Amino acid sequence: QMQLVESGGGVVQTGGSLRLSCATSGGTFSYYGMAWFRQAPGKEREFVAVIPWDGGSTRYADSVTGRFTIIRDLAKKTVYLQMNSLQPADTAVYYCAARAYGMEEVATARYSYWGQGTQVSVSS
Repeated sequence: QMQLVESGGGVVQTGGSLRLSCATSGGTFSYYGMAWFRQAPGKEREFVAVIPWDGGSTRYADSVTGRFTIIRDLAKKTVYLQMNSLQPADTAVYYCAARAYGMEEVATARYSYWGQGTQVSVSS
């Protein structure tokens, strides 16, 4: 059973940066594709970024490409989301998700394990 714990959210001004962390336990981290999703108030949860279980090519939502970077640290069993040039439209609760042998899945239903989420608020 994989457990995921996000941290690093907060309030930042437009143009600022944040780094989210997702610490994992209870599973063999290197066997899991890891992804970030986000959910804004009144909206559905949407895909943000994914890194495949084999460390291959990452994939991003069009809205964050060039601004966000997903990175994993196998030794720390942690995945990060570096977020730069933040905009008010990035305001949401950000969730970490894991899928065994996951590749580039973008649908929420494809992920078995989820964290509790961390709030990111970008002020204008």
